Amino acid sequence: MARKGKVTVVGAGFYGSTTAQRLAEYDIFDTVVLTDIIEGKPEGLALDLNQSRPIEGFETKLVGATTGVDGSGYEPTAESDIVVITAGLPRKPGMSRMDLIETNAKIVRGVAENVAKFSPDAVVIVVSNPLDEMTALTASATGFAKARVIGQAGMLDTARFTNFVAEAAGVPVGSVRTLTLGSHGDTMVPVPSACTVDGKPLSDVLDAKAIDELVDRTRNGGAEVVALLKTGSAYYAPSAAAARMAKAVAEDSGDVMPVCTWVDGEYGISGVYLGVEAELGAGGVRKVVERDLTDTELAGLREAAEAVRAKQADVANL
Repeated sequence: MARKGKVTVVGAGFYGSTTAQRLAEYDIFDTVVLTDIIEGKPEGLALDLNQSRPIEGFETKLVGATTGVDGSGYEPTAESDIVVITAGLPRKPGMSRMDLIETNAKIVRGVAENVAKFSPDAVVIVVSNPLDEMTALTASATGFAKARVIGQAGMLDTARFTNFVAEAAGVPVGSVRTLTLGSHGDTMVPVPSACTVDGKPLSDVLDAKAIDELVDRTRNGGAEVVALLKTGSAYYAPSAAAARMAKAVAEDSGDVMPVCTWVDGEYGISGVYLGVEAELGAGGVRKVVERDLTDTELAGLREAAEAVRAKQADVANL
């Protein structure tokens, strides 16, 4: 198998380390670099993951690097093709994603500036919360073309919606297709008109009340996990989503995925990072893919755009 390129995961918490594991086990990269500000943690995790290679049968090499808040230690990340930013504080029970905004903005800005310095040609996938705002901030701080900075949200929210529908309908997850757009938060827009079960419209399988309940559960999917864990937030499903996005970029696949990207005219919306479907390739987002939405869904998407627009402007100065 031909392996090529380097991907860096910034932040070696549960989310970051699991993302690094998934990327390494794809066995398509030469190197996966894992960084953290906790001295020795990324090096220890990289050593542990490397020792799993004979068991899992992959050759991708993992490298750990301790970085400083002063920007030191980023040298091993140099010339990365893809950088996944997971750095920042996770939510605790009772916290909204927006409660993290000021603290995580400072962390993400520092990371983004170092990414631009050491990997000026990278595609950046942002997963730090609040997601839409941190994606916009990363684009501003790196100065990269908008297409090269993508947020991971729609993949995760769609996966949650799919799982909930499959459970409610009593069918395998592989027979369900769902979609969520909009923001990663209160103005998330699940799109029932795009959802099918065994090729049949969702409305033919579940009644309106059941669908509404699943939509609400999807919007609150992260909070549900946080409330149960009590000491952290979700990372298995989020890391799977981020890793799949990185894989699509690395393989220049052209896969269409729901992601947070720059919208400039699509759906009558301009000048904002927002959750929409996009075709991913080596340069990041090739194009935004529009689909027919119901009037209600389109109104929800435009409402989400205006809600995140103001917040994205606010974080530009944090």
